[in-house]
Amino acid sequence: MLSYLLKRLLYAIPIALSVTAFSFMLVYLAPGDPLNAIAPSDAPAEVIAALKAAYGLDKPVPVQYGLWLWRAVHGDLGASIASGRPVASEVLSAVSNTLILAGVAGLFGVVLGCILGAIAGYQQGSWLDRIASGLAVVGVSVPHYWLGLVLTIIFSVWLSWFPAMGAGPGGSSEWLWDYAHMRHLVLPAITLSVIPMGIITRTVRALIGDMLGQDFVIALRARGLNRYAIFRHVAKNTAPTVLAVAGLQIGYLMGGSILVETVFAWPGTGFLLNTAIFQRDMPLLQGTILVLCMFFVVLNLVVDMVQPLIDPRMRRQH
Repeated sequence: MLSYLLKRLLYAIPIALSVTAFSFMLVYLAPGDPLNAIAPSDAPAEVIAALKAAYGLDKPVPVQYGLWLWRAVHGDLGASIASGRPVASEVLSAVSNTLILAGVAGLFGVVLGCILGAIAGYQQGSWLDRIASGLAVVGVSVPHYWLGLVLTIIFSVWLSWFPAMGAGPGGSSEWLWDYAHMRHLVLPAITLSVIPMGIITRTVRALIGDMLGQDFVIALRARGLNRYAIFRHVAKNTAPTVLAVAGLQIGYLMGGSILVETVFAWPGTGFLLNTAIFQRDMPLLQGTILVLCMFFVVLNLVVDMVQPLIDPRMRRQH
């Protein structure tokens, strides 16, 4: 077990380094000059040279990457070209808001997906199966931004039940888990949860349908175990796969919320990334992409470590 955990940690190191290199180079692959965001087109050559020196853009790209990585390891992601504020503080503030949104959306999507998937798996071919499978297909197929706009029109404009945008009174810096703030969380969380709900529903349905035909389930029935006891064994055997899929989906929620956060003006990483792209704010773009990618790597590492704790067969394999 210990060797397995060490292997997973060692495997994560080259992945993390690749993520940093990709995050750094992705900005340079984009067309245009990032200095256009802060310098006028007719700026003198000496002004352009001074700006490049100030942001380290006058050095070779490998040197820039090395210096940027060294500073990033020490928590310094540079300063935003547009605002002049430290990138780390802006990204961390946005990450906390996205964690709130992705956490609630992930919890809602995983719980509802497991319930619908279990119902569909146990009732395959019935009308309950068709309803659950239909909801899963709709959840996977519907575009995020379109669903967000529809929910805003119905529940904000027509019914006035929930606010259409923002993070509540006082903004994201004064977030509290009270009614006034959670009202702002309902619509973006529901919008963001439909895709993981659909994927997990289909995954759980297929796993349970396959598991119910296994020899050990037939043996459990032959021993006279009731449905609850059999379900407990089936759930334990499907949990590692469901956990892996849920981990990937929550990781996608962190990075894939850019359209939802833009629609609802939720001050998270997606909204920050959108702002950085339009302003061509290279340090802010690099810092946001790096933090999101590293969160995805760490989340998958945690899932890999938790799986053997749930499934004894994985412990025996390692």
